[in-house]
This record gives sequence, structure tokens and C-alpha cells, in this order.
Amino acid sequence: MRVLVVEDATKMAALLKRSLEEEGYAVDVATGGKDAVWMATGHPFDAIILDIMLPDFDGFEVCRRIREAQVWAPVLMLTARNAVDDRVAGLDAGADDYLAKPFSFSEMLARVRALIRRGAAERPAALVVGSLQLDPARHTASRNGTQITLTAKEFALLELFMRHPGEALSRTRIIEHVWDFAYEGGSNVVDVYVKYLRDKVDRPFGVASIQTVRGAGYRLLEEGVEES
Repeated sequence: MRVLVVEDATKMAALLKRSLEEEGYAVDVATGGKDAVWMATGHPFDAIILDIMLPDFDGFEVCRRIREAQVWAPVLMLTARNAVDDRVAGLDAGADDYLAKPFSFSEMLARVRALIRRGAAERPAALVVGSLQLDPARHTASRNGTQITLTAKEFALLELFMRHPGEALSRTRIIEHVWDFAYEGGSNVVDVYVKYLRDKVDRPFGVASIQTVRGAGYRLLEEGVEES
């Protein structure tokens, strides 16, 4: 089993490398973001241990870039103990697990074993449906490379559609996922926000990708049709 350690602190990198090698892993070390991306995209690894703080670009960017390059090796991200935002950002960028510093090496090894057992399933950081692209971590959306400005609810609605392309989603299901179970307004709020979304992601581009499904709700086509 081969593991990539991405850590710029020489002492910590050496400790991680030694601990992993004592468990029988083959270990490579990268000390910066650029080297990490180069190594991760050029060689097969069974797991990647990734620190956030790196000298060129950070661990979030490393994770995003390797996921964009279709590298699905499981990533264990090392974060500061109280940095909740870092943990959230890491998971959104495509990491599989996180470990807060300081940590015990026995726990680190257990998490690496668990990740390797899980395997390298596809976990893209950005969602792509046809010419639409949505990045939950960066909170950006675009069609054909053109950025689209969305409100928080519009973004959440588009994300729900893009996680279920081609699937008819009922108004009730949409409300439960985009609003919440306690929402007491009418279901027409969905129709209102679908119109807002169409006005931003479809009509300016001359396509109709958000379809009304009679008696069922709405669905996002994987390939938008030209608007008539």
C-alpha cells in the first residue's frame, strides 16, 4: 500500500513517514501544494494525508485540483483542533476525513486503514450536469464557463437538482431539502424559486433544462434543450 504525505513541516513529515513505514506502507512525501498535485496526479496512491497549511497553495486547493483531475484516492486532511470552518471546507473540497492536531499516531493509522478499506470511489468536488457546473465549496455556479450569481436558496435548489439529474423531484421533497421539515408556507414557493432559477440558469443561455413534470414536480435534464 502506498501513501502520499503532504506536509511542509520537516519534523512532522518525518514522524508521519516513519509511523506509516513501521506499519508496512510505502510512503512518499510532498512539502508543497504544487508538488502534491504533481505527485498525486502522476502516481497511484492508496491514501493521501494532506495538511492544510502549505507554502504555495493550501490543502483545500490541492484537494480540489486532484479531484478535478479525476484522482479519487481517499484523503485524510489534517486540521487545527478548533477550526470547524477548515474541516467543513476540507470535506467540501473533496476530502474524505479529517484529523485535528495534535493527534495520536495510533488514531491516524486507524483512520488511514479505514480509508483504504473504503477504497477510491468517485467523489467530485464540483457537480457537472451538461454545461452546468456547481462548486459547493466555492459556492459558485456557471454555464458554459459564464458565472451565474445565485441567492443562497437558489443555490441550494440548483444543487439538489444537480445531485439528482433526470429525476423528477416533488415539491414536498424540494421543500424538505431546500427549506426544512418545519416550513409552514405553501408549496408555491417552489414554483416561485424554480422560475427565479430558470431566469438565471436557462433563459439567458437559450436553453430549457429545468422541466415541469406534470403531477410530479420538476426535474433537471442532463442536456438542456433549446428554448422554444
